[in-house]
Amino acid sequence: MSSPLHDQPPMLQSGNEETDVHQNEPATKKEPGKIKGKLARVGNTVRRPFAFCWRFLLKIKLSYWILISMVVGLLIGWLAPGFGKDIKPLSEVFLRMIKSLIVPLLFSTLVVGVAGHGDDLASVGRMFLKAIIYFEVVTTIALALGLIAVNITRPGDGVSIEGKDESQGKELAKKEITWEHELFAIVPESFFAAAAENQVLQIVVASIVFAIGIIKVKDGKFKRPMLAFCESLSEIMFKVTGIVMGFAPIGIGAAMAATVGANGISVLAALGKLIGTLYGALAVFLLIVALPIILMTRIPLRDFLKAVGKPVLIGFSTASSEAALPLAMENLYDLGCARKVVAFVLPTGYSFNLDGTTLYLSLAAVFCAQVAGMELPISRQIVIMLTLMLTSKGVAGVPRASLVVLSGALAQYDIPMEGIALIMGVDSIMDMARTATNLLGNCLATVVVAKWEKEFRSPSWYEERNAPITEDEESMTEKHA
Repeated sequence: MSSPLHDQPPMLQSGNEETDVHQNEPATKKEPGKIKGKLARVGNTVRRPFAFCWRFLLKIKLSYWILISMVVGLLIGWLAPGFGKDIKPLSEVFLRMIKSLIVPLLFSTLVVGVAGHGDDLASVGRMFLKAIIYFEVVTTIALALGLIAVNITRPGDGVSIEGKDESQGKELAKKEITWEHELFAIVPESFFAAAAENQVLQIVVASIVFAIGIIKVKDGKFKRPMLAFCESLSEIMFKVTGIVMGFAPIGIGAAMAATVGANGISVLAALGKLIGTLYGALAVFLLIVALPIILMTRIPLRDFLKAVGKPVLIGFSTASSEAALPLAMENLYDLGCARKVVAFVLPTGYSFNLDGTTLYLSLAAVFCAQVAGMELPISRQIVIMLTLMLTSKGVAGVPRASLVVLSGALAQYDIPMEGIALIMGVDSIMDMARTATNLLGNCLATVVVAKWEKEFRSPSWYEERNAPITEDEESMTEKHA
């Protein structure tokens, strides 16, 4: 007797088999989907912390990145000095990138600032006179503070100069800075030669002469294309500056690592009193000179510090004022200064308003005398100060300018040169502080002159930025008018 299953027709049997196959297929297809879902969930779990960290890093401001890079560079130079010196080319690349921006940015900004806002040539002369008076007064105070600081702390007492060679100081003293040099440092032989050598003061003079030439052209069809070109170039160069600044943390960290790696931490212990005296004197200068100027001229302190923070950090870490010039120009314009004031006063101050350098010079000259066991009377120190006040104004374009001026003053007043060898060992560390002070002082001078010229947050500045004028600024503008 056959079973019911076998009695079924063949077609029915095959149909049941197909049904069983189809019933098993969904389970087979769901398994890869489940695996992919699990893998995706695991991937998201693993990726989430990294994504959070990446978003956090992107939110960190450039100023903080610069501070972080300085700390990392300091640790690298201390713990791995050889590696710190090896990565110095990264800082050189950053400096090259920055220096390549100076000429087009300075030229275009000055031409637009002078020739693009009317034919008032008298304002340029008035602005120059006010700037020079400000420079002389502030740098003289800086020289006096240097003398006071070195006489109070006496960092040269007890420092041995045995075995130190004075030949380096004598060699530097031979590079005499004359009035011819000062004149040639102002007047360019060729604009392109000045541009190739980044002679800032010569570029300023050539740009102003070119702008005056544009003003003298009466036909607008010749004047307008050049002004439009310079204005476009200026705007583009400010954007390029922002791009280059993205490399700043790497360049600054490498510069700090190379400086610490080359000098070592031990040098701080050997001449720590001299370094501490300079840093302390510069801090006092900022507190009793710069801060009162900010308050008296009613410069918004928080906005000013925010504007100069990044440039000062760059100047400090690279010991190069030029490295911070493009960003300082951009930030001062954003702060409220007119373009022509920024483009004229800031670069001019690089030659005539070296607050940190002049304070350092008076301090270093008396330090060398103290090291040699010489007691200089106050009258002699004042004469040295007056000499430095004149010679320090002609250092534009001179390599190792501060040491050249210092050596010349020592030779003139018969002070032994052995102290120069001591100073050269820590000059790079002190150069960082005086460069930062020079830069901050020049930024302050620019804002002060803009205030005097009624070119700080003026209605035209608000129009250019398409920003509404505030009630405070409107009342100040009416008061000035």
